[in-house]
Amino acid sequence: MTELKLRIQEGKTERTVTVSQDVFTIGRLPECDLYLPFGGVSRWHARLVKTAAGEWTIEDMGSKNGTQLNDRVVTSPQKVRNGDMIWLGDVNVLVLLGELVETVMPKQVDTGEHRTIFHNVKQLQEQWIQADSHNGDISNKDKSIARLKDLVDIAKNLCAAASIEEIFSQVQEVVFRYLTSIDRLALLIDVSGGDKLELLNSATRNTTQHESLPNDGSWISRSICQKVFEEKVAIQIADALYDERFAGEQSILVKGIRSAMAVPLWDENKVVGVLYADAHLSSYHWAKEGEEELSFFSALANIVASSVQRWLLAEKLKSEEVIRHRLERYHSPAVVQQLIAVGALPDGRLPPRESEISILFADIVGFTAISERFSATQIAELLNNLFEEMLQEVFAYGGTLDKYIGDCIMTFFGAPEPQPDHADRAVAVAMRMLTRLEYLNASNFWQEPLQLRIAINSGKAVVGDVGCSQRVDYTALGATINLAARMEAVCPPGECVVSEATYQMLSQPSYFQEMGDYRFKGINRLVKVYQTKLH
Repeated sequence: MTELKLRIQEGKTERTVTVSQDVFTIGRLPECDLYLPFGGVSRWHARLVKTAAGEWTIEDMGSKNGTQLNDRVVTSPQKVRNGDMIWLGDVNVLVLLGELVETVMPKQVDTGEHRTIFHNVKQLQEQWIQADSHNGDISNKDKSIARLKDLVDIAKNLCAAASIEEIFSQVQEVVFRYLTSIDRLALLIDVSGGDKLELLNSATRNTTQHESLPNDGSWISRSICQKVFEEKVAIQIADALYDERFAGEQSILVKGIRSAMAVPLWDENKVVGVLYADAHLSSYHWAKEGEEELSFFSALANIVASSVQRWLLAEKLKSEEVIRHRLERYHSPAVVQQLIAVGALPDGRLPPRESEISILFADIVGFTAISERFSATQIAELLNNLFEEMLQEVFAYGGTLDKYIGDCIMTFFGAPEPQPDHADRAVAVAMRMLTRLEYLNASNFWQEPLQLRIAINSGKAVVGDVGCSQRVDYTALGATINLAARMEAVCPPGECVVSEATYQMLSQPSYFQEMGDYRFKGINRLVKVYQTKLH
């Protein structure tokens, strides 16, 4: 009787067991004949069955990660021979039959540098197209032409892809058609340009045999992807368990990665991401054919890089347009352009931060009485036209519109970009507002003359986007704003008042005269107020 032994290797641990019955089960449950409590092994993973003819076969028992015999996935009972290698998850089992059981070495276990390929990307991109042949070999020339045509067709399809989903769909179809040895595919992109890879899309070859992939990319070897991204190299690992360079990468083993390929998305100017693929089972054929598949993967990535670059540019322009449209409600065009240029808008928002600012409140004198004499439509027309005129003065001095409060305009200077002369700017705008209104009154802007009250205060405030997911407003908050709003009540019609804090910061304080000390609601101190007549 031919004796069957199994030599099991998990990592660097090795042991040999003898099969003593005709049906021998292997799995993660203790009830199995061969108990393998390791990553990637299912509860009832596979079984060895002795046929009536005395031969042994291996069958998969519906395992999650599959069973592999040498370089083939077991989908039906397969005959095993002396020296065959069975793969179950992260475990390899060597078949030992007959008299040569102690001398047979695994056919596929070559412990050499060729198991992992680190390759120059430029060389690989050319290599896949060129025939691996002697000059004059017509069949290989035809093969090269066919490959070049394939790449041209792929490039055309990718050029037509408008979204990242369409790009990945094209890549997924091509990769799974050409590379039969991989199970999973992922597209990682440095979306923000901050050297941080984000998983944008992923797919499995056969969704019926694999669980859906986690959106967080926890199944991907980040160490491999980061090396590819940073060093602009293409990596192919035929079997991580047998490569000492990855012996310390526990994440690779824990995640059940046996073979993997990763190439940079690089158009010779910038690396924008990584195209990554892996498999639970080792890819032995890569020892001979791996460089060719890696060459194709790299050539494909080069085409994908251009498509991704176009998509990133389109997304950036689209995002900037949305941001610009929102910011132009508050800031002058020059300030908006500066904010976008310096990239000071994480997630399209201006995060709240403490700033030194001057806040300006301007409202119409006697607005309540005016509202009683005119219709709501006429009042709306008045405010729209007046605000349009006044806002031109604010933006001319780099000011920021906070909000309209009824008939009141609230603006500030000194944020989002620091302005050391924010007090001077605020006062200059106040003077120009009053002067502009005089011209408007002289040209019969409204059915009766209008007047403004303007109050300015300076100090620290928290400035930034505040609100919820449904609505966000760019605004200034704090005691500095509250005092400016209170001061408006003591401002004479057609004039401007400033606080002592603002007065002390002015380059030409002589334009103002002391008005007196005032106590305002909610402020437990006397506030010195200054006024100037601007007409």
